[in-house]
Amino acid sequence: MPGTIVEDIELIDAGHGGGTPPPAGGDDDGDSSGPLHPVPRRAYFTALQMGLAAIVMFFMALASSYIVRKGLGNDWQRTPMPPVVWFNTTILLISSVTIAVARKKLEGGEREAFRSWWWVTTGLGLLFLAGQILAWRQLAADGMLLATNPSSSFFYLLTAAHGAHLAGGIFALFYVTFRQWKRSRISQATAAELTSIYWHFMDGLWVFLLVLLTVGR
Repeated sequence: MPGTIVEDIELIDAGHGGGTPPPAGGDDDGDSSGPLHPVPRRAYFTALQMGLAAIVMFFMALASSYIVRKGLGNDWQRTPMPPVVWFNTTILLISSVTIAVARKKLEGGEREAFRSWWWVTTGLGLLFLAGQILAWRQLAADGMLLATNPSSSFFYLLTAAHGAHLAGGIFALFYVTFRQWKRSRISQATAAELTSIYWHFMDGLWVFLLVLLTVGR
């Protein structure tokens, strides 16, 4: 009997993990310095698609309002296109090329070249926004203010809305540049790809708005 009791105690100890408890500070002690579980790439691209769809709906609503308002009443006056707008367009189209080159460099493992081209894209984006402010100032100097007539109001509204969304793309460019990727759930390559898709979309959206404002004015 005593031997049986001892054996039973040993079995209970083995089943419940008896013995000295493990010391604190092991491999899984709650420290956040460990690697984070990555989020599937599909989730990021799905979120981006949903965001782009919402942006399309927003600008389609503005474009429809622009067309409808133009056909109402006789108070619509043609808004002259500031010459700097064409320079801004060229800058934005070039930025689509530079961001594509940057991604190619990253895929090829040329990180220094990637950073250089990525910074060029960021600088071009900032230059575009500065050019848009200059375009508004040129319009204001010609007497075309926000409340001058419906045409000028839509010009300011559409270009400002695009500029705000492009500023979001510039924020993403800075994020890819300064993010500490060892502590991230998303890889730099995936973040760069998402940013480039958004940037190309902003470029295409600007061309659409430019055609609308040029042909439809």
